[in-house]
Amino acid sequence: MGPGMGGERPRVSGRDFDRQRELNSQAPEIPRLDARIATLFRPYRAQLGVIVALVLVSAALGILPPLLTQRVFDDGLFPPGGAPDLPVLVGLVAAMLLIFAVSSALGIVQTRFTAQVGNRVMGDLRVRLFSHLQSMELGFFTRTKTGVIQSRLQNDVGGVAGVLSNTVSSVIGNTVTVIAAFVAMLLLSWQLTLIALVLLPVLVAGQRKVGQMRARIASRTQESLSEMSAITQESLSVSGVLLAKTYSRQSAETERYAAENRTQIELQVRQAMSGQIFFAVVQVLLSAVPAVIYLVSGWLIAEATGQGLDAGITAGTIVAFTTVQARLLFPMMALMRVALDLQTSRALFARIFEYLDLEPAIVDAPDAAEPAAEPPLAGTVEFERVRFRYPDAAPDTRPTLDDVSFRVEPGEFVAFVGASGSGKTTIGMLIPRLYEASSGVVRYAGDDVRRLRQEALMDQIGVVTQDPYLFHASIADNLRYAKPDAADEELERVARLANIHDTIAAFEHGYETVVGERGYRLSGGEKQRIAIARVLLKNPRVLVLDEATSALDTLNERVVQRALDDARSGRTTIAIAHRLSTVVDADRIYVVSAGRIVEQGSHEELLRLGGGYAELYAQQA
Repeated sequence: MGPGMGGERPRVSGRDFDRQRELNSQAPEIPRLDARIATLFRPYRAQLGVIVALVLVSAALGILPPLLTQRVFDDGLFPPGGAPDLPVLVGLVAAMLLIFAVSSALGIVQTRFTAQVGNRVMGDLRVRLFSHLQSMELGFFTRTKTGVIQSRLQNDVGGVAGVLSNTVSSVIGNTVTVIAAFVAMLLLSWQLTLIALVLLPVLVAGQRKVGQMRARIASRTQESLSEMSAITQESLSVSGVLLAKTYSRQSAETERYAAENRTQIELQVRQAMSGQIFFAVVQVLLSAVPAVIYLVSGWLIAEATGQGLDAGITAGTIVAFTTVQARLLFPMMALMRVALDLQTSRALFARIFEYLDLEPAIVDAPDAAEPAAEPPLAGTVEFERVRFRYPDAAPDTRPTLDDVSFRVEPGEFVAFVGASGSGKTTIGMLIPRLYEASSGVVRYAGDDVRRLRQEALMDQIGVVTQDPYLFHASIADNLRYAKPDAADEELERVARLANIHDTIAAFEHGYETVVGERGYRLSGGEKQRIAIARVLLKNPRVLVLDEATSALDTLNERVVQRALDDARSGRTTIAIAHRLSTVVDADRIYVVSAGRIVEQGSHEELLRLGGGYAELYAQQA
């Protein structure tokens, strides 16, 4: 089953997500949504069958005690002969006790199966959502707050946990109980049953109105939770805390969170109170029905006696009927609450399915091929008249790249330089197909990257960025992210190549040293060299260096540059650089301005040309 998890539904690209949300809010498709929710349970049909069987048996057993109660009164306590019939009474009481014991045992088994199915369905939903988000293009994550994404995984999926865990058994069990109770009531007295059914249409109509109101509140509550998660993620990250402290904005950040928290409290209170008056009225009405039954029973008996007829209503009938009717109170209330929960959860499921319906903008072609893994083709990078505009850019703005063409042969070292915003970083992103060219062709190993399998393409390309990401884990764990089964000797080898082994060995815990959130326990140069060691462990054919030393001081830059020089050996290397001193020995330098390549040549050739490169070099020198 595809990421949408059941039911044919138009797919939506990440760039069209906001428009789709607007359409969904205007025209909710409840039947289709309910069908998609039902498909979540398909892998657990066998367990659901067991639950249904247990529920049916429990419900059937549930209507026996009231019928036995009638027999206790009419045959055991007050038989026609007058004196209580103790043998009959003992047998009936024993049967009732046995039924209670069996029902309790079945309830325990049913609870276990229900919990297993509900939590496994929720786990499947969470993993599928996470997996689908992993497949989304990079642009989706640059447009969406991390906290909002986290909220979908945690708050939205967690919000439907109770519905997934309890709905099936509750709906089936309570429905069967209600139906069985009505059958028992009809068997006892059809006249009294009509009285008990008078309120049903009113209750159904009221429940529907309350459910619609709760669904609206639930949707707004989840939006508020998403915003709170986004604020938390932004403000309590190491970078966020550092920024707040250096600008003395802690109070402002606290107030921003407190304001959203006040909104959340108000919504939670509204959600908790929605329907409470309705349920209080329902409970009063249902609780008052027995008194009405007594009154109607008395009137029917009096009328029949006055006419010399038998009303067919005995004391046992009245006691049994009111017992059955009382047993209807809880299942009917439970069914109404489940119906409200389902209406509320639709808003959460709709939010989850919104993400699952997103179609990644960059996907493998049906006949995607493997890139060449060996020379002479492996390591060749070529752009042919490439034009690129970011998906969320205004149509009337100039493209980020415009008619860019170049070719890099295996083993060459080329550099792209230029002012900030010139488009050079975008070139590095298009090579591993993190973004898709708007027009033109990007080739790797002689093939259009759109015809290559993405994962195989990425296996041959390594990227070192200006701000490398390190996990809150040990140095060894961070290195093994590139090769999980790497031996300790391999870690040491790449660390030596990256000029970081001696530094790691000097730490108290060596390679088991925990680097902290985003590597904040390390210096910038240490983080960068660990990132270089990690990419060397991957052993790519092409190395893309995106401003890899621009954030470092002069001393760290020299150390990291030596590591990069070693890392380039035998690889095609493409450096995106701001500091020209790091690329003076490149085989070829491309100068990028306003999305176009305006100059190219070696360092010496460009200096002799006396153009933009020479001017930029003179400024930096």
